[in-house]
Amino acid sequence: MKDWIKSGSPWIWMTGGAVALAVLSVFFVLWMTAAKGLTHFWPKAVLETTFRDGDQQVRVIGELREAEEVSVRRLQEAGFKIDTSEPFVDRVLIKLGNRDLTGQDFRWFPRPLLGEFSYPRDILTVERHEWGNFYGHLKAVKEGDQVVAEGPQAWGELQARVQRAQRLFREILRIEKNDIGDVNYRMEQLRLRERKAQLQGRLDEALKAELAQQRAALDAEFARLQERLQTLREDIGRDALVAEVADGRAVEVKLALVADVYQANAMSTADKIVHYVRKFWEFLTDDPREANTEGGIFPAIFGTVTMVLVMSVIVTPFGIMAAVYMREYARQGPLIRIIRVSVNNLAGVPSIVYGVFGLGFFVYVLGGNIDRLFYPEALPAPTFGTPGLMWASLTLAILTLPVVIVATEEGLARVPRSVREGSLALGATKAETLIRTVLPMASPAMMTGLILAVARAAGEVAPLMLVGVVKLAPSLPIDGYPPFIHLERKFMHLGFHIYDVGFQSPNVEAARPLVYATALLLVILIMVLNLAAIKLRNHLREKYRGLESV
Repeated sequence: MKDWIKSGSPWIWMTGGAVALAVLSVFFVLWMTAAKGLTHFWPKAVLETTFRDGDQQVRVIGELREAEEVSVRRLQEAGFKIDTSEPFVDRVLIKLGNRDLTGQDFRWFPRPLLGEFSYPRDILTVERHEWGNFYGHLKAVKEGDQVVAEGPQAWGELQARVQRAQRLFREILRIEKNDIGDVNYRMEQLRLRERKAQLQGRLDEALKAELAQQRAALDAEFARLQERLQTLREDIGRDALVAEVADGRAVEVKLALVADVYQANAMSTADKIVHYVRKFWEFLTDDPREANTEGGIFPAIFGTVTMVLVMSVIVTPFGIMAAVYMREYARQGPLIRIIRVSVNNLAGVPSIVYGVFGLGFFVYVLGGNIDRLFYPEALPAPTFGTPGLMWASLTLAILTLPVVIVATEEGLARVPRSVREGSLALGATKAETLIRTVLPMASPAMMTGLILAVARAAGEVAPLMLVGVVKLAPSLPIDGYPPFIHLERKFMHLGFHIYDVGFQSPNVEAARPLVYATALLLVILIMVLNLAAIKLRNHLREKYRGLESV
């Protein structure tokens, strides 16, 4: 027994079991997140049934989302009249849609009070830009006040007119975001130019006339775009569909509000696969809508990647320089030991504390002074004196700086002393030895520090809520306007998007699948960034493997 324990066999088994348990836990989390998130894009069948509400039979149309077992007493206390000797029965959650008509999007129904489920092929699922999904039996398609198709011919006519409406919607969106946005940007630049000239005492009559001429040209261009927009809005508001909802009413839905329409019950498996791929692509590339509970998350993906890249550019050189100084140049004594202890302790400081520091120092002190020195014409509106991408990246750089310093120091410590002495013996200076020999050999450890920093920074939310992240950003931090990278702008972030949709959404049930889908995407994004860094680290490790054996 003593020999078995001395051999280390139990510790090997315990270590292997712990590793296996950790791997299984990671796979379970990923599987659960993927199962609940990726199924959101599959077209759901729409059922039709009846509900016994007291002495009345009410028709119900919607998507079956969940089912669970509850006690009969609990349902009876809630006012449901259920006659059964069973202590427990099932209840189902049905997405009713039509929130603008009924005031509710989801509702739980006791299964014993529901009739048989049927799945009529003519039921429409209409995804709208406002008010969520709409469900109903398609009855007719209208152009203005005239019915242009009804009955079996209505579906084909509706598809063609929905495509037309979507083309017009994209044209309207392009004019509003790009063309009118460009005019507004140039108008603002004229205003800032005029204000700057006024502050500098250069606003003479010639400059005023030049600015007035340019402003008049922009006003004319803006009026032309507004006229074009009015024409497009009239065109897109021409068509409508008429559908019969659950209570028997014939409801008219303008195609200008329709983001997508399909008959899920009539779709084949191939149609559903095509629909799934299209919806998933829209999720990755579109802007959010309906308080972030629908649409895509592209601005959040873009903001997360941009912030991580800017943070990496900031934290890597500062972390490496600090580690090099403490390991290679500083006199090893009590002061350096205190600094090392402080660096290690900084890694355990709650992230929200860094957010408060970033808000107080970076935003109010640095940003406010930058505005007064370089952007006086924009005051009192702040430019850098407000939370933005730059301050968020700097805050996370300070948060992850201890990780990079510690990892780099460990890498420098593993470089054999004989390598340094051999380089110096060949006539190289200490700086040349450090730059050409020591740092390349320690580069895998530096990459390890960067990997850990990226993994932590990409998932942080608390400090970002104070220093730059917003629920919905009007524009991306990178665009076609000089200086092209706008570090002063607020941005969206996947982590904050998960928090906002999951806990601040007015429609929690509708937002829940998007929470899982966004969480899975955040994990995948972190994995991609880390794998890229790991590949570079492995390349560097192989490149300098020969030197390590010297």
